[in-house]
Amino acid sequence: MPEQGPRMNGFSLGELCWLFCCPPCPSRIAAKLAFLPPEPTYTVMQPEQQEGGAAAVGTPTGSCSLHLTERADWQYSQRELDAVEVFFSRTARDNRLGCMFVRCAPSSRYTLLFSHGNAVDLGQMCSFYIGLGSRINCNVFSYDYSGYGVSTGKPSEKNLYADIDAAWQALRTSIDKISKVTSPVLVIHGTEDEVIDFSHGLAMYERCPRAVEPLWVEGAGHNDIELYAQYLERLKQFISHELPNS
Repeated sequence: MPEQGPRMNGFSLGELCWLFCCPPCPSRIAAKLAFLPPEPTYTVMQPEQQEGGAAAVGTPTGSCSLHLTERADWQYSQRELDAVEVFFSRTARDNRLGCMFVRCAPSSRYTLLFSHGNAVDLGQMCSFYIGLGSRINCNVFSYDYSGYGVSTGKPSEKNLYADIDAAWQALRTSIDKISKVTSPVLVIHGTEDEVIDFSHGLAMYERCPRAVEPLWVEGAGHNDIELYAQYLERLKQFISHELPNS
């Protein structure tokens, strides 16, 4: 057997040098733990790909079309699907970002910018967006993080910041009536959230200069908070009363 060199407490000298001189990058470790992109549940066809009858039913000429797979769990008819617009944006880190605008309430004054969870994509979320937006009378704009769905690149902390910035810029320029947003902020968090600790929601509320009365959902976890009645009621109150009077 070749000589491994001196060892200290079970580690070779080379291993100790690697551990202390070249430690693993914390952001890379966090990215592997925080981002769990699923297999894409949808595809987007651009106008040049739709020749020969390939475009989805109801798709306007010159726009992208959304095609859902069976894993998308679509719960609505073609009529609702026609209200879902998809397009691409570009981030500052040169990743192509898949964006979705759901016209749940055409007469609504507001559009909700929704950042989805870490293990789903737009194809899995669009049914939820239609249900949520219809109930609170609000349109919904969302996007897939880098490496999710049809978005290019890899999931990372730096890409995440670029993703939300690109999504915000796209929302301001795909939406007709938004020139400047000075809306108040509603923070909702489950007290038993096992993924994002409740302390994070509390810190956001305390540091936000325009926060309205928050909703702390007693007993709610990370993935079931929308099942609590007060979740929907609080959103309705925020959309119907607090935003118009702000």
